[in-house]
Amino acid sequence: MQGQLVSGRYRLADAIGSGGMGRVWRAHDEVLHRAVAIKELTAALYVSESDQERLLARTRAEARAAARINHSAVVTVHDVLEHDGRPWIVMELVEGYSLADAVKERGRVEPTEAARIGLWVLRALRAAHSAGVLHRDVKPGNVLISAEDGRVLLTDFGIAQIEGDTTITRTGEVVGSVDYLAPERVRGHDPGAASDLWALGATLYTAVEGRSPFRRTSPLGTMQAVVDEEPAEPQHAGPLAPVITALLRKDPATRPGAAEAEQMLAEAAEGRRPSTAQAFVPTQHTRYEPEARTGPGHTGATVHVGATVRTGQETPTGTPYPPMAGPMTIGRPYDVTGTGAGTGAVPARPPKRRRLRTLALLVVLAALAGGGTAVVLQKWGPQAGDTSTSTAPSPSPTATKTEGPGAGGAVPDSWERVEDPLGFSLYLPQGWKRKVVQDDGDLKQIDYTPDNGRHFVRIAVDRSPDFAEPYAHQRDLEEQLRRLVDYQRVTMEENLYRDRKGSLWEYTWTALAKDTPFPGPRHAIEETYIARDGTEYALYMSSPTGSWTTTRKQFTAVLQGWQPNGS
Repeated sequence: MQGQLVSGRYRLADAIGSGGMGRVWRAHDEVLHRAVAIKELTAALYVSESDQERLLARTRAEARAAARINHSAVVTVHDVLEHDGRPWIVMELVEGYSLADAVKERGRVEPTEAARIGLWVLRALRAAHSAGVLHRDVKPGNVLISAEDGRVLLTDFGIAQIEGDTTITRTGEVVGSVDYLAPERVRGHDPGAASDLWALGATLYTAVEGRSPFRRTSPLGTMQAVVDEEPAEPQHAGPLAPVITALLRKDPATRPGAAEAEQMLAEAAEGRRPSTAQAFVPTQHTRYEPEARTGPGHTGATVHVGATVRTGQETPTGTPYPPMAGPMTIGRPYDVTGTGAGTGAVPARPPKRRRLRTLALLVVLAALAGGGTAVVLQKWGPQAGDTSTSTAPSPSPTATKTEGPGAGGAVPDSWERVEDPLGFSLYLPQGWKRKVVQDDGDLKQIDYTPDNGRHFVRIAVDRSPDFAEPYAHQRDLEEQLRRLVDYQRVTMEENLYRDRKGSLWEYTWTALAKDTPFPGPRHAIEETYIARDGTEYALYMSSPTGSWTTTRKQFTAVLQGWQPNGS
């Protein structure tokens, strides 16, 4: 597509950014002879006609929203056009980098510089709010910084809402990047200007700390943290700390207004601790009460800091929660009997916490490059400042040339045995690369893929499984996947694998561009069993439907050559 002339005027040069819904190009306006940026809505190629109309409406709304805002800190929209049956947005080209890039490159941003950036973002938001526009997706990736003069600009009004315009939002729909959704939005309430200020607070926290304040290992876990948990106290925020605390108040009515926030940020940008910010910081009360236990190491008293103590089971992690509409439900009863009753059954043993596996998509719940439908969640992968184990370098597997069973068995002669650092081994075609997907205590997941995830085999090893029966676990996981587009169960049946009770589950669905780099019809299969030592193993394989015949044969070979820990 490089070099293509769009609408007879804009010559595409090179792609400078992409997301789940679109791609941004550097281009040349051959009429006015200037460099511009053009956003291509690629997601329109992979959705139904009804959703395509909604995407087109969102794109037009983005241009209309940005056009209503006249401020130097808002990226200017020059034109909206249709080409190849989908919309394109022509924008001001900012030669520079995003705040997310800065955090990723430097680790974190100095507090005074972060305050300066936040001050300009706030001014852009004030201009937008005055024009009746809510941004609804303020995050580090949407804050641009000019390399030439340090100018700060807010971009991507793709899911903005114009006051009084409800034509492109479904009832109960939640849009935005999950790390930066305000609590009231997670609860399903209508957003207001205070919701954008919350997102600004979370953005500033990410800038100075190098990580987002509420991110957990699953979208649902993150949303619960936004609603129920306080962020860890920032350690590198300096004079910006009380401003961040004020902006991240759970109750939107108790957050500072835009004018107050602007004053605070201006003082922090000068290196002064804002005097008015303390009024928005909750007072912590310290009290002492007798300790119920005494003995070595106990002083007879307990210190309680803060007015609220929360308890409860942690949320599931690692599961590919599909797009959701309507209220979020946490703690749904689940079936462990395998009978399908599923509404009131209790687990065979109380789970310590539910560390659920990632199944359907290699990369799920992608952030959009502008707009989208249902819940638009941030790409669940490496992020600026992310220091989780899944992004750290992992030990390399050892490949040996030991031949498989040969033509008479299921494993082809050309495959090689791979000794994984976690202790298991399996036969794979040569050249498949290892990637750590999840490392959550006793639950670990490893991918092997020849093409960065279009085709892959995933091995899940859980040393303290929450389910006593593999079939029951798969039924529970299936409930999480039913909202995948076109989800269809091919089979789910109990079986025996390695002389142990197991369960085989096969299904299909349609992956969307907003969810994965590899959109289109997909097919997956999984064998789950519990070994004699109580470890649950899940062997999972997925590929595009078009290559499923080959993948299915490969899965049989993987099962044939699998050797768990200690075997």
